[in-house]
Amino acid sequence: MNINLTESSKIALNALRTHKLRSFLTLLGVIIGVMTVITVVSIIEGLDAYVKNQVLQFGSDTFSVQKFPNFVTSFEQFLEYNKRRDLTVEDMKAIEERCEKCKAAAAVQSKNGTVKVGTQSIEDVEIRGVTVNAPFMGQIMELSEGRHFTDFDIDHAAHRVIIGADVAEKLLAGRDPIGLELKINEVPFEIIGVAKKTGSFFGQSLDNFVRIPMTMYQRIFGARDSVFIQIQAYRESEVPQAMDEVRLIMRSRQHTPYNKDDGFSMETAATFIDLWENFSRGIFVVTIAISSIALVVGGVVIMNIMLVSVRERTREIGIRKAIGARRRDILVQFMIEAITLSGVGGLVGALLGLSIAFVISALSPLPVTIRWWSVLMGMGLASSVGLFFGIYPASRAAKLDPIVALRFE
Repeated sequence: MNINLTESSKIALNALRTHKLRSFLTLLGVIIGVMTVITVVSIIEGLDAYVKNQVLQFGSDTFSVQKFPNFVTSFEQFLEYNKRRDLTVEDMKAIEERCEKCKAAAAVQSKNGTVKVGTQSIEDVEIRGVTVNAPFMGQIMELSEGRHFTDFDIDHAAHRVIIGADVAEKLLAGRDPIGLELKINEVPFEIIGVAKKTGSFFGQSLDNFVRIPMTMYQRIFGARDSVFIQIQAYRESEVPQAMDEVRLIMRSRQHTPYNKDDGFSMETAATFIDLWENFSRGIFVVTIAISSIALVVGGVVIMNIMLVSVRERTREIGIRKAIGARRRDILVQFMIEAITLSGVGGLVGALLGLSIAFVISALSPLPVTIRWWSVLMGMGLASSVGLFFGIYPASRAAKLDPIVALRFE
């Protein structure tokens, strides 16, 4: 007598239907494990694509020089970096003049403030002081109307401003903004341009800003804060050489000894992406570890339930053996039932994981990318758990003596 796959699967599914609550509790660990894996993989894959796309918009041929690195991991590091000398517009000009591999350089300073048109005002707008090349480096700032700053505007600290799309929508909806007066901290400026809408990054608007000439910015807010310097190499392949040149220029300007810290940080888009990948990889490893614990717990529960099932069906096993079922047939039957049980848990977990990922994407700025390999991996893990933890109960059922089994009440 041979036990086929279909019959064993039907027995397992019938057991699920007959004992619904027990089945749910049995599969809960498997469901949670698979659901967690698929949800996290979907979110991390979506974030990876989203972050890389946003970061690469800043240009693969550009890099920055700044007082602080993008990430400070401790208060001690912050105190150490805070001792560094502030970077200045003069540093940017020196790089522009002396760096042979550098195509252009720009400096940016910023702080939040209030802008006003007539009686309407917006608080917490990012006010950026920029040099003439700033719009054309990194993430290119295109204009929907008007013009960019000229060297004359920068050199003469012109009272002129370029506004972001959000500022235009909130303060000047339905009006032609070019030539109108806008006040920044009560200082009047003429609007000469409006930037095209960029969108948001993790729900944070990238269009809530105004730009004014760096010279005017420092006249209003002072020149004591460090500037952020952006540098563009002639070609992407020349970025490392350009960075080496800039490092030598900056260290010579600061009279830095050869065995001391640079006194500044240099970052590229690749630097940020590497940091993000290390961070997301850590999240993924921790998630897999937690999911594995849930799967192991689920497997132990499946093994216990299968042992209970073997005891409940001892007489059935005796009858099967009496009419010709071999030990291998009983072993295969219970193994298939265990795999079917865990497979159903994996399927439910996969569906829940996909649903949760889509809900998170709909209710938050977090993007989601479905990777079907993660679904297959989750289902495979669930089936493997059933196979591994089903071996002992199946082996125990197969070793039952048919005469003893037939006498069991």
